Amino acid sequence: MARRLPAPNWPPPPVPLPRCGLCERAVPHLTEHHLIPKSQGRRQGLNIAALPTVLLCSACHKFLHKTFSNAELAGEFNSVDVLLEREEVRKFVTWIKKQPATKAVKVR
Repeated sequence: MARRLPAPNWPPPPVPLPRCGLCERAVPHLTEHHLIPKSQGRRQGLNIAALPTVLLCSACHKFLHKTFSNAELAGEFNSVDVLLEREEVRKFVTWIKKQPATKAVKVR
């Protein structure tokens, strides 16, 4: 009687893409956004390695730094929930969710 071969492991199952912490799109590359910018954390005497971070797609990351100053990000907008309460952020997130992850987005 012939032996059965084990089920093939090839091709491996696809790895799900990571999701942006702001727009929740699945993108191949995320950047680390410090919710309290490093420059402001140093000013406040905080340990840079202990600052809270979130992984964002490059479009959301660029939008936040173009829209808010580091002082604003450190003081008022130091969490994703607070950021999403702002009207301009909600409008951007609504728009960016409709864009394919492969599309290069220019943030103004």
